[in-house]
Amino acid sequence: MRLRVIDLDGSVAAQEPLRRRIDAGAATRIDAADLASSLRILATRAAMDRFTGRLRDSAAPGDEPSVTFYGSGDFHHLTAGLLADVRHDVSVIHFDNHPDWVRFPPTFNCGAWVNRALELPQVRRVVTLGPCSGDLVRPELQFANLPALSQGRIELYPWRHAPSRIWGRYRDGPSHRQDRGHLHWRNLADERWDGFLDEMIDGLPTKAIWITIDKDVLGRSDAVTNWDQGDMPLSQLLQAVERLAARCEVLGIDVCGDYSTAVFSDPLRATLAYFDHPPRFSPSADDLAINAQVNATLLDCFERVLS
Repeated sequence: MRLRVIDLDGSVAAQEPLRRRIDAGAATRIDAADLASSLRILATRAAMDRFTGRLRDSAAPGDEPSVTFYGSGDFHHLTAGLLADVRHDVSVIHFDNHPDWVRFPPTFNCGAWVNRALELPQVRRVVTLGPCSGDLVRPELQFANLPALSQGRIELYPWRHAPSRIWGRYRDGPSHRQDRGHLHWRNLADERWDGFLDEMIDGLPTKAIWITIDKDVLGRSDAVTNWDQGDMPLSQLLQAVERLAARCEVLGIDVCGDYSTAVFSDPLRATLAYFDHPPRFSPSADDLAINAQVNATLLDCFERVLS
């Protein structure tokens, strides 16, 4: 596998498991700190083009799967930029506490990147695993892409969530069913994990997959992030990666969700962060050590299953 660390916010490049690999030449560090203020939370198309250009300038030859770490979940829309260079039909397996499927405004932002990914002709489906957040409360009022859910282009499996109040009519799918004015979700906490993973993989429209992980899908014992967090155990995330790698062709993996202090150069992004982020807190060194430890565990898993 080809390991890349995109250094946007200083949160990952200095962590021991990644720094050691960078120093040994086993990982490529891409300096992108100068782009961070134009990418955090929200990015224009020009900013995304600068980002993808920076990636291409540092690209190494070869067909090995890429693994990319890039810091805070505020940058999760960069996944759409990573997918833009995929040359095969692909299904995206998305671990997250949030569905990231907001349709309005139609921009590159961390809450809407799934829709930008679905605009790419090679992306056939996005399967989102693990949300527990309030984004599923009256999702139509939050501009959720329920039409894509109805069409089967999105499957969404909460870790645990109550039925969602809706007013429209949507087709039932593998992850949900409609009963009058509610969408009833298939909660992963109630599933037999091995059996669910095999069923989900059997239903994918492509053999090739891309895995994207926002660590806010994990609880606070396994991650410290800029966002509200879910309840998926790390052990089940690792088991899912192993099963996916065993049965699918993994083209790439990206990981975000490390904590970094949000710094903005314009009032729009600062305002969006103020209203979207949970109440501010100052994590301790011990808190942040959790992220480095979990990244080391993820790296060990990726190196094992992609070798």
